[in-house]
Amino acid sequence: MEKTLRALTGNEAAAEALRQINPDVVAAYPITPQTEIVQLYSGFVADGLVDTEMVAVESEHSAMSATIGAAAAGARAMTATSSQGLALMWEMLYIAAGLRLPIVMPMVNRTLSAPLNIHCDHSDSMGARDSGWIQVYCEDSQEVYDSLIQAVRIAEHPEVLNPIMVCLDGFILSHAMMGVQVYPDDEVRDFVGIREPHYTLLNARQPITVGAIDMFDYYFEHKRANAEIMRTCKPHLQGVFDAFADRFGTRYGFLEAYRLDDAERAVIVLGSTAGTARVVVDELRAAGEPVGVLNLRVFRPFPAEELIDALAHVRGIAVLDRAEAMAGLSGPLFFEVRSALYDLAPRPTVTGYVYGLGGRDIRTEDIAAVFHELKDDIAAGRRDQRCRYIGVRE
Repeated sequence: MEKTLRALTGNEAAAEALRQINPDVVAAYPITPQTEIVQLYSGFVADGLVDTEMVAVESEHSAMSATIGAAAAGARAMTATSSQGLALMWEMLYIAAGLRLPIVMPMVNRTLSAPLNIHCDHSDSMGARDSGWIQVYCEDSQEVYDSLIQAVRIAEHPEVLNPIMVCLDGFILSHAMMGVQVYPDDEVRDFVGIREPHYTLLNARQPITVGAIDMFDYYFEHKRANAEIMRTCKPHLQGVFDAFADRFGTRYGFLEAYRLDDAERAVIVLGSTAGTARVVVDELRAAGEPVGVLNLRVFRPFPAEELIDALAHVRGIAVLDRAEAMAGLSGPLFFEVRSALYDLAPRPTVTGYVYGLGGRDIRTEDIAAVFHELKDDIAAGRRDQRCRYIGVRE
């Protein structure tokens, strides 16, 4: 397959993927640092490059509402947002998941106010971690582009039928230009295919009830069925990852292990920090330190079994959260990892770190210090050091 190498920001990569997918409906409302995605896409619509019905709405709540309505009527429907925009969608996120609508949404990570801040952390998407959406986190612009293409097939798979957000770090990825291999339009459109709805659609001539009231007699069972999707969809995600590798030559999984086979210590990260962590691992390996990094690509469904397989032999693990859980213990990723590894024998030391809130940089020397602290924890027999902060002024 002939691919074209282009210099694209993360937002441009997302918009290009959407252009090739050519959804039926895109509902748009601007918010920094996501605005550029829907702005660029509106240009594609104006220039006749896509067949999309572009719906300009008055808020992010309305954007998700319009997307839900379009998806319920059988359209391939998408939107995009960040931060307070995702928070304003909160009610509708749960409705989209509860109705099993295959909506795909680029989500550009930005901290939640207050104080007001437009830069990256994961407090927005982590706040929606229990809303029933599949969540994928991207390391670079290539992964943004590839993940959005894969997300359409994942969301619309008849055994999944679930909304999915593809998360990219605000400004770090959204506005940083990188080389991206872009695939031919016809190959992308053939891969995503034509949407074939697997449920009764909204139809003005044959009215049905969508989102009916559901009291204590059935609500529990329906929520239990929603939760079961996260338990059963993993093989279907893997099937899409494999099909993508067969078609386009790049293989993805639930996580990416780097130099972990013989590692004694490891850090776990989400998103763009993975690249920084790999540089540190290479430097410490050159000095004889047995260290590695685990990049967690899929946060929902949480890949507990894959995590255990990758880390069962590791003695010390640092979990790097770009979000504060406000629990006094550590960040949300820490809780998931610690729970997944709890039954390992011997159980490794698992230490939680919070970093990068409001867009503060994490540097190679910061991650190197984490590896050195892990070494000290193991030597001293310390277990489960719950929360440390990287780069915060006391």
